[in-house]
Amino acid sequence: MKKILITGAKSFIGTSVELYLNKWPDKYKVDTLDMRKKSWRTYDFKGYDTVFHVAGIAHSDTRKISSDEKARYKKVNTDLVIETAKKAQKDGVGQFIFMSSSIVYGETPRIGKKKVIAGYTIPEPDNYYGESKLKAEEGLKRIEKEDETGSFKIAVLRPPMIYGKNCKGNYPLLSKLAGKLAFFPDAGNKRSVLYVENLAELIRLIIDNNDAGLFFPQNSEYATTSDLVKNIRLSHGKKTHLIKGFTWALKFLGLFSRKVNKAFGTCYYEQDMSTYRQEYRLVDLRESIRRTEL
Repeated sequence: MKKILITGAKSFIGTSVELYLNKWPDKYKVDTLDMRKKSWRTYDFKGYDTVFHVAGIAHSDTRKISSDEKARYKKVNTDLVIETAKKAQKDGVGQFIFMSSSIVYGETPRIGKKKVIAGYTIPEPDNYYGESKLKAEEGLKRIEKEDETGSFKIAVLRPPMIYGKNCKGNYPLLSKLAGKLAFFPDAGNKRSVLYVENLAELIRLIIDNNDAGLFFPQNSEYATTSDLVKNIRLSHGKKTHLIKGFTWALKFLGLFSRKVNKAFGTCYYEQDMSTYRQEYRLVDLRESIRRTEL
């Protein structure tokens, strides 16, 4: 039996992965740890096979933030990650899995432009959230490099937008909007997205294989914003009329709102970056949205 500690209690991803792994009670024993309390430092990590670190400050508009906010991002999204990994290593844990983000490559570009991330693409964050995640990754690389035994495995995941039942962030806003709009613009954009159960299956496989390295999980299908809206409405028995020819208006609105660019811009991983030795993308886009909307 694999014993797993999720550092980051009550988070959407942590809770989703815990519930998923609990489907195999004879294979996995999962505990969670609240990292907001200082007492975590005295918690004994010994006996755990894997620490799955999900604690962090969620993404927000961080281009203009105060020095206090910057310090908080660094403390939680960078320093806490490194400190947790060092404790896991010291206590004899064999594997550390860290949830980074595709945001290390920067934000979604303006409508009409596209960002295609390939294996050779160099991370270039353009806000402090992305920078704090990338610095955490760099700290983990140093730990891995200094591990002379090679027995401490570190896996880093850079997922795109994650959605699923009870998720937070952009998806609930889009879902709420979709419920009100029978007519919706077809911007023809392309996005990498990731259903949380597909992520959980990849985490399960990485744990089983005691894997290490850098991973770029995404669904097997790209999504357009209109695809998401159409499938959200379909899951509630509603039809959607997609309107072409409004890209110019969205481009204009995008000059004044980063949220519009984020919703209708094009940003995706090349699919060959996201394959794994075993298939983890078990749920397609339409079914994943149906499960999310139930």
